[in-house]
Amino acid sequence: MSREVDVAIIGAGSAGLFALSQVRRKTDNYVLIDGGELGTTCARVGCMPSKVFIQVADDYHRRSIFDREGIEGGDELALDRPAVMEHVQDLRDVFVDKTLGVTDALDEEHLIDGYARFIDDQTIEVNGEHYRAGAVVIATGTVPVVPSQWQPFADDIITTDELFEREDLPASIAVIGLGSIGLEIGQALSRLNVDVTGVDLLENVAKLDDPVVNKLAVEAIGKEFPLWLGQEAELEKTDGGVLVRCGDKEVVVEKVLASLGRRPNFDRLDLANTSLQLDQSGVPQFNPETMQCGDSAIYIAGDVNMDRPLLHEAGHEGRVAGYNAVRNSAVAFRRKTGLAITFCDPNIATVGAQLGELNEDEIAVAEMQFGPVGRALIIGKNRGILRVYVNRADGRVLGAAMACVKGEHLAHLLAWSIQQGLTVFDMLKMPFYHPVIEEALQGALYGVLSELDISEEVVELEKI
Repeated sequence: MSREVDVAIIGAGSAGLFALSQVRRKTDNYVLIDGGELGTTCARVGCMPSKVFIQVADDYHRRSIFDREGIEGGDELALDRPAVMEHVQDLRDVFVDKTLGVTDALDEEHLIDGYARFIDDQTIEVNGEHYRAGAVVIATGTVPVVPSQWQPFADDIITTDELFEREDLPASIAVIGLGSIGLEIGQALSRLNVDVTGVDLLENVAKLDDPVVNKLAVEAIGKEFPLWLGQEAELEKTDGGVLVRCGDKEVVVEKVLASLGRRPNFDRLDLANTSLQLDQSGVPQFNPETMQCGDSAIYIAGDVNMDRPLLHEAGHEGRVAGYNAVRNSAVAFRRKTGLAITFCDPNIATVGAQLGELNEDEIAVAEMQFGPVGRALIIGKNRGILRVYVNRADGRVLGAAMACVKGEHLAHLLAWSIQQGLTVFDMLKMPFYHPVIEEALQGALYGVLSELDISEEVVELEKI
């Protein structure tokens, strides 16, 4: 049996659903194909349950400063870890149910339960049936990376796809891979009284390339649990669990959390049957402004393309892919300013261009240490740093990196400013309330004024 459709979307995760929102504006002749469990990665195993988990851990950890605030009894607080996991799962289910609203409303003509494989660029087979599509959107997402040499320890290894299904937490764990997910979950586990050891082959955490920010982040988080950086982890099965060896350091743990990133979910697609050109990682080459793969009628969006594996980027890419899939020619859309946030404590965030991408002779760095920031001191979280990269010639803000309290909010302010092309002077004309964390940004911007190569008089006040 063969069926003609205008668009076939493979994958009902975030990018696929955003693509669908655009496709449905132009046509009702489409299919959304997914053979897995419905509900986005973000809602089911990623952004949302992890933030619930982190919130519980942070709330419990707050007891550590009760004494200095004159609050007694913090040492008497008890932790029911199975109840914690039940709470995480309850809220996770709420978030998943919200994402299922779209697919639940689709009939069997539009939502196809099965795994797709390409026959050619425009023909897809699902459950033995063929679909001839005017355009195809690949949005199959990713799966966790687990090294093949770790297979003998499979029963002792947890991925983030499995962590939030557990009824209880292990007594000890090694978190291997300290990108955003590993750092967030590692710290949360430690704050929930799990004995945690963090390991990463790199010397930096959360993809930080600013050595000053990285140093503070490593020192701050390293006070809560050991971070073994710069060496590869080796695993060995022992009677007591798993021996994790990293150089001359070793520890025996009950479980290992594999947090080594995710790989594209191409396993069933048979991309070899298409005309697509693949890169060294097996990802189709595509235009990030149109999401089009070469000159084909195939578009790719979301984590699967390994470009910007973040929810808000998946949303943008899905919309672009869906928009172009129902038009005769691909339209280019401007990418949003880069923004990445790690929800550890202190928050780690990067915005716009990073230090390694810039010519350091052409920039000035606006820096603010959080020690004297009043609002941070009140909260009890004044260990932090903000560094903003500014073009010396005209004062334009190019990028930033930070490890600080409420960095998630500062990062958004900076991302919005960079995307609008604002200068330091433009930003200082904006109001800053007192006392707020944003005063740290204000202080950093004032501090960099003397380093700018501005010949004419420019002031941070708006003339009328």
